[in-house]
Amino acid sequence: MSKPLSLPFDPIARADEHWTQRWGGVPSMSAITSIMRAQQILLGQVDAVVKPYGLTFARYEALVLLTFSKAGELPMSKIGERLMVHPTSVTNTVDRLVASGLVDKRPNPNDGRGTLASITDKGREIVESATRDLMAMDFGLGVYDAEECAEIFALLRPLRIHAGDFEEG
Repeated sequence: MSKPLSLPFDPIARADEHWTQRWGGVPSMSAITSIMRAQQILLGQVDAVVKPYGLTFARYEALVLLTFSKAGELPMSKIGERLMVHPTSVTNTVDRLVASGLVDKRPNPNDGRGTLASITDKGREIVESATRDLMAMDFGLGVYDAEECAEIFALLRPLRIHAGDFEEG
């Protein structure tokens, strides 16, 4: 992946200066802009690693989730709940994995209206290979050491709790 030409200044810091001059200092503006830019960078790097496997990061996450489940299968509703995505997104993601032969779908015998998604042997092989590649590039966070990664996690955790992702405790 080629790097874009670097600017001779930090555009987010510059925007913060202009923002401060016009509306006053709001540290949250530069923080969110930095987080959003970091998300773009990381998603681009991670997607480039999983693309040769016919995956996006969202599809990779679904495969990992199925790998972590006891029987290698979960109800579609549980996948959406755990990945914190809309049911339509889960359906789209799983349908693409089914089309690639990485996941199978079948009616849920415990829920007449529900559907189970289960990882295939091919899906297990792909998730192992993609995981090795992602770990080799530190999921795009190689510029940070383990302690800094833990700090990032800790800094973002209260935001996730406040959003209702999970209950603290």
